[in-house]
Amino acid sequence: MLTRRHFAGGGLLLAGAGLRAARADAGVMEIRMLSDEDGSHVGFDPVGLLLQPGQTVRWICVANYHTTTAYHPDNDHHALRIPREAKPWASGVLMPGETFEVTLTVEGVYDYFCVPHEYAGMVGRLIVGKPIGPGSLPFDWFKGHAEGRTWQEVPPEARAVLPSTEEIMDRKRIPAKGF
Repeated sequence: MLTRRHFAGGGLLLAGAGLRAARADAGVMEIRMLSDEDGSHVGFDPVGLLLQPGQTVRWICVANYHTTTAYHPDNDHHALRIPREAKPWASGVLMPGETFEVTLTVEGVYDYFCVPHEYAGMVGRLIVGKPIGPGSLPFDWFKGHAEGRTWQEVPPEARAVLPSTEEIMDRKRIPAKGF
């Protein structure tokens, strides 16, 4: 898994809200990190996406400030919601025009969140190949297991936003609501 953070030039920044999530180049899928003017409505667009192993995801901060952070115990003891064999990521804070990339090679469900906006429901779900692994299990699957005794649960506000694995498999791309 490779990660990269950089500032996208003026064209991306000026495109702002008109930018659409699309295949940027072979194997790269883009996800916009959005916010309304006052920051009361935030989200990833698309919120759900089907990928093939080896594809790269590029998050683009369009407005406000955001992170993309895998649900993983290495990230502040969050519950494991990515494949066990996958390396977790944490972008750090991205400002408008900045991007972050991850290449996903391990099949499974990858749930992720924005650190400052998780409780506002800024979460997303990726499926790489097949909908398997911890991200495909119920949100509280780890309760009663020794490994999960210190893990933070996915908050109800985030659970309500994540599309089902069935919906992602059927539609391939689930746009954010309200943007």
